[in-house]
Amino acid sequence: MSNQRKYDREFKLNAVKLYNESGKGLEEVSSNLGIPMTTLAGWVKQCREHGEKGFVGSGTVMPCNEELFRLRRELADARQERDILKKAVAIFSRAKV
Repeated sequence: MSNQRKYDREFKLNAVKLYNESGKGLEEVSSNLGIPMTTLAGWVKQCREHGEKGFVGSGTVMPCNEELFRLRRELADARQERDILKKAVAIFSRAKV
């Protein structure tokens, strides 16, 4: 069972906004919100790099990763087809003998 808490997009955006506008440090803001400092630091970094689109939600792929996931799916399909063909060759080559 995972102890990892899930935070919704709205909470993340508000936490980053609070950090950016309060002038307080990461440690103080994260302590006030009851979240780990590293979690807030990650959100701040993600927001700086991708803006509000950085928090896409569970099961949603960020636009910059879409091609990567598509290519991984294609590679998995090609490997599966290759394995099937290898087995077919082995079966047919034994049948001739």
